[in-house]
Parts: sequence; structure tokens; C-alpha cells
Amino acid sequence: MKTLVVALAIALLAGFSASPAYADDAQLPNVQLNADNGGGRPVEELTKKALARDYAKAWRALAQALEQNRADLIGNDFTGIAEEKYAAAVAGQAKAGLRTRYVDRGHKVDVLFYSPEGLSIELRDTAQLERQVLDGDKVIQSEQVTRHYIALMTPTEVRWKVRLLQEVPGQ
Repeated sequence: MKTLVVALAIALLAGFSASPAYADDAQLPNVQLNADNGGGRPVEELTKKALARDYAKAWRALAQALEQNRADLIGNDFTGIAEEKYAAAVAGQAKAGLRTRYVDRGHKVDVLFYSPEGLSIELRDTAQLERQVLDGDKVIQSEQVTRHYIALMTPTEVRWKVRLLQEVPGQ
């Protein structure tokens, strides 16, 4: 009986570690989150992990939406004005017959402010990206870029969502 219980536990753990959610998370962009110098309330360790994970998921969703011209991929990770902005960007490039591919090289993210009530957090992101514009399958433009963004994230029932993602020009 004891051997059966151990065998079942091993089988469950093996199935759990190979689950699609974990394989999916392995493909997330690298996000290095620094919350040491932000204003407002301190960021708890679990919140830091959730923010980094959900911010990475948002970037992956945005990249997939722009590459596949599928605005429906944005709503799980974006809300409000950010969701509207990027859904419109996807629709605009689809209408023009183009796609955009991002090869994400990583993000260095600093917490700027975490609201005292925990309802929003402001981030500054330095993103290393390769941006490719495609006409069909043909790359018509490609560039390696460092971009700076300000992001505002807000918690929902189960995750953090990006409410604002604004590039900061000239940095």
C-alpha cells in the first residue's frame, strides 16, 4: 500500500511539473524587477513575483497579438486604455496587410510607486527588443532597439493587468 501511495505521488508530481502552464511560463520574456527604491507602500515578495510574471505575460500577449493580428489575445493581460490602444494597433496593421514581430531580449523594470491601498503600481521599463515589420512572411524592416516605457498595473481577481503602457521618447 505504501508503495502504491508513493508511486501515485510521483506520478502526480511528474504530471504537475510537465503541465502546460509551467511549459508556457518558460517562454516568457525575462523581466528583472527592482522594487527597492519605489515610493508608496513596500512591495511584498509574492507581489514582486506576481508583477514580474504578469508583466512578462502581457509583453508576450502583445507580441503574439501583433504578430498574428489577433486583438483577442490582448484582453487577458491588458485593461482600459492600454487594451483599447493595442487592439486598435493590431486592427490598423491588419488593415494595412502587415504584421509586427518582437524578439524580446528582456526588461529591466523599476517600481516607481505602489499605491498605499494596493490598487495600482507604476513601473519604469527599459526594454531590449528586436522589432521586425512583415508583409506576409517577408521582413521589410528590422531594428534592434532599447525602448523606455512607463507602465501602470492594476490588480484583478487573479492577476495584475497593464492599464497603461506608454513609451517615453528621448531617453
